Amino acid sequence: MKKFVVKTLANAVALGVAVWLVSGITLTGSSTGRKALALIVVALIFGVVNWLVKPVVKLLSLPLYILTLGLFTLVVNALMLLLTSFVSSRLKVDFHVQSFWSAVIGGLIVSIVAWAMHLVLPDEGE
Repeated sequence: MKKFVVKTLANAVALGVAVWLVSGITLTGSSTGRKALALIVVALIFGVVNWLVKPVVKLLSLPLYILTLGLFTLVVNALMLLLTSFVSSRLKVDFHVQSFWSAVIGGLIVSIVAWAMHLVLPDEGE
């Protein structure tokens, strides 16, 4: 349970940094509390998307991973961020990624910040 909470918080921080740095990624809300709650909900959606969809996409695109020496990861991360935006809009959460290139830059930022947060935050069992 603690590992799940730590991963969700790390994803929320990473997504918040992406919203802050990339103009094509927006999170709206009437107050700071609502924005923070929306960010946690988006982090949960992002975690579920990465848990369910990303392994299937990685398996199906394995030849592209090999061909590009792993750089195709940027495209897959962008697609996961776009899918998170789509699911969020269906659930009436105010998170939106405007374009593919915003998603690529946002996915890169989310990956780097989440990796750094996992280094800093405690994680039991590892």
